[in-house]
Amino acid sequence: MPLPVVFVLLTVMIDTMGVGLIMPVMPDLIKEVTGGNLANAALWGGVLTAAFAAMQFLFAPFLGSLSDRFGRRPVLLLSLAVMAVDYVVMAFAGSIWLLLVGRIIGGITAATHATASATMADLSEPGKESEGFGLVAAAVGLGFIAGPLIGGALGEFGTRAPFWAAAVLAAANLILGWVVLRETVTDDIRRPFTWRRANPFGSFYDLSKLPGIGRGVISFFLYQFSFAVYPAVWAYYGKAQFGWNAGMIGLSLALFGVSMVVVQGVLIRAILARFGDRGTAILGLVFSAIGFGALAVIDSGIVALILTPLAAMGAVFSPALQGLMSVKLGPDRQGELQGILGSASAVAMAIAPLMMGGIFAHYAAPDAAWYFPGAPFILSLVLTLVAMILFLAPTSQTQKS
Repeated sequence: MPLPVVFVLLTVMIDTMGVGLIMPVMPDLIKEVTGGNLANAALWGGVLTAAFAAMQFLFAPFLGSLSDRFGRRPVLLLSLAVMAVDYVVMAFAGSIWLLLVGRIIGGITAATHATASATMADLSEPGKESEGFGLVAAAVGLGFIAGPLIGGALGEFGTRAPFWAAAVLAAANLILGWVVLRETVTDDIRRPFTWRRANPFGSFYDLSKLPGIGRGVISFFLYQFSFAVYPAVWAYYGKAQFGWNAGMIGLSLALFGVSMVVVQGVLIRAILARFGDRGTAILGLVFSAIGFGALAVIDSGIVALILTPLAAMGAVFSPALQGLMSVKLGPDRQGELQGILGSASAVAMAIAPLMMGGIFAHYAAPDAAWYFPGAPFILSLVLTLVAMILFLAPTSQTQKS
């Protein structure tokens, strides 16, 4: 695998790991700096998470548009440098307000996921962009697996240790990128920077005027929203529906993460070769719908584990859809496209846990009129079917402006 591709994948993985790496120590760290109890720490944890997601939403198109104008290399390297410094500041933070500032800056630097995806599109052979996006998605899966595991282990050495580790990882990847990454934006595809395209609302408005792109972004958002049911309620669902303990829940999450990596990093190439981008996207939606529908009603933990690889197959939808839209827009708008997709994903990940958690709490309450812990998966099923309808609906062919 070429070193520039390795750098891009490591960048995405470190972005993802940065969240999971510090997650295990955040309750104790927040209690430490506020002097409050666990309930108070949970409230502040929600504020920090929301701030992180909000910055990703706002800045993904901004950084993507900057990379279309000034190049991927300076945006990625500068973000990694700021990220490393930010983690050092958080390692020394003695107040909740400094932690909040750190999460705001961290959300901005992690918004380079969009720029990394645009770089992968630049580095991919024509017609094989979806394979590159599959590798990016696999790197995200690895980050989700490795982050909490490493963070939990480092947490034994104190609440600040994971921040130092995250800083070292960001700095090491910065050095690698400085050495191996060439600029992929040439004068032929360079675009002028405009504030209209650099914000998620203006960018979406411009892109939505192109045939199929607006629906594609909405379908992407709906899929990300439905997929968020796993991190939002899986642990609670497993306990309520199957009586799993913490160890079993962790095992099931690890199985899901590994399945995601295998699907998006390995199997997607064969699937794309057999079905193409469009067919692969449809296949992903079908597998997702089957997985959500089954998980809503089954009462066997063994069956849930068997279904895990099937549910993970649905993850081929995102890279296939990204590939379709990437080809439609051409090389000069990759940063803008990946920026708006990054914003859509950030909004989904910020809102979905609140809605999914609320639905679960209502239907899994001991005094619920209808005890139905699988209710959030019904919502995910409905959203997936809506995404499928939007994706399959014919679009009017208008000239690209």
